Order: sequence, then structure tokens, then C-alpha cells
Amino acid sequence: MSNVEILSKRTFDGADKEVLDCFVEYQQALIDKDEDKLNELMADDYILTHMSGKKQTKAQFIEEVMNGTLNYFKSEIHDPNILFDDNENATFISDVTLTARVYGASGSWTIDTVMDFKKIDGKWIIGKWDT
Repeated sequence: MSNVEILSKRTFDGADKEVLDCFVEYQQALIDKDEDKLNELMADDYILTHMSGKKQTKAQFIEEVMNGTLNYFKSEIHDPNILFDDNENATFISDVTLTARVYGASGSWTIDTVMDFKKIDGKWIIGKWDT
């Protein structure tokens, strides 16, 4: 069962759909605490910038997801927009409402999400997430 919902009147196809599908997979992997899938979807040089300004590497972020410091339960993606610099780089922009328990605080937060994607070996992966 998916805990990720796309709230949009648009239909997505082609490269837009590929990037959106990758983001949805990523959100579900966070909810499922699927370490293998997270490693597959995130670039080795991935950087997450939290709302607080705190920056985390891929390894630090995955560790906090896996050890229960970061717990995600539901994701609602509001009217996503995908911009392409070229055939190898894209930016995903959306308000994303996450229901979560993070650093001991529980609630739902709507996050102004900007995520950079890059295409490597024909597959989109996540390079950076600024919240």
C-alpha cells in the first residue's frame, strides 16, 4: 500500500513522469525505511538541507531514518512541477506535506521542496533536497 499521494490535476508523461515516479519511490522508501531503495535512489554526494538549515550527507540521513530518529508516515505531493536544465539534470518543485515524527516532534508539515535530480546511466537519481 502506498502512503504517497500526488495531488494534481495535471497528467505527467515522458521525463516528467520519470522524475515524479523517482520522487514518489523515494518518499515511499522513507516511509518503509527501505535502506536499499534509499541508497539506489540517492546520489553518493546527496545533501539534505533541513528546514532548520541543518545539512546532512546521504549516510547521515539514511542512518537517522533507519535508527528511528526520522520517521515518515505519509506524503502528499501538491501540484509538482519539474524543470529541466538539459536531458541530464532536472529540478523538482512542490509543496510536500509530510506526516512524520522527527527528532521527537510529531505532526504534519508542508515543506517547500526543491530537489535536484541527475540522470546517470539512463536513470534519474536524487542529488540534493532543500526543504
